[in-house]
Amino acid sequence: MTSLLCRLGVLIALGFSGPALAQSAVELDRSPHAEQIGDRQVSFMARDLETGTNYVLEGSSVDARRTPWSTFKIPNLIIALETGAAESLQTDLPWDPARRPASGYWPQDWRQDQTLQTAFQRSAAWAFRDLAAEVGSDVYRDRLSAWAYGDAEVAEGSDLFWLDHTLEISPREQVDFLDRLLSRELGVSEISFQALDDVSLSGDRPDGALHGKTGAGPVELSDMNGRFEGWYVGYLVREDRAPIVFALHAEASSFSGIRTFRREMAERLLSDVTARIE
Repeated sequence: MTSLLCRLGVLIALGFSGPALAQSAVELDRSPHAEQIGDRQVSFMARDLETGTNYVLEGSSVDARRTPWSTFKIPNLIIALETGAAESLQTDLPWDPARRPASGYWPQDWRQDQTLQTAFQRSAAWAFRDLAAEVGSDVYRDRLSAWAYGDAEVAEGSDLFWLDHTLEISPREQVDFLDRLLSRELGVSEISFQALDDVSLSGDRPDGALHGKTGAGPVELSDMNGRFEGWYVGYLVREDRAPIVFALHAEASSFSGIRTFRREMAERLLSDVTARIE
């Protein structure tokens, strides 16, 4: 499959200028999805980078900031590569059980050594906490402030600031970040772009190649059996057209209520978006 970088190069040559385009807004009807949404709280926003048009699900709170959870692995992977904390997707990240003892909720594939690639794809939190300790708080604050990534809050010495309600970001800010990232406005190297493109590929759809990252955690940090919130954030790469970037945030009474729902709902809404564009 042709890489995102090659396709963006073609689009730039054709005059695609990214987020500088004037933005308009289209509301997506919520009623066709009411049964699937049920009693969940759902917000969704997508942006067609070719036209600058925003598509927002009716009733969404796109400016409410939330913990990014594992969707932060998108900027975290880039920062790790750009700072040299990791040399490539194949960089070894050994698990030290004494330093990072397994919690009861850990899946089996966390309880082993990782590479940067497997840590991203398996969402192994401990591996990115190790990387965060190496990168350092000052670097994160500088990068996230320059990138306007949410509130850019990073507690001094913290290796879990994206997991403990310190760092927060809204769906609109997630979309803005991906817009600037894919439009090459953040000074990110071609190598890091390609690594993200490779590791985030989630499957092919009739309307393009889907790239994304999930994230989830308890609304109250101390209550793993209570309400959960979750994200699915990413971009849809289309042939000969600029990508669509998107962010979905959902909250439900438990993790099971969002586990598969977040991606499934995002894909349904992306289909609504591309149908409106066609």
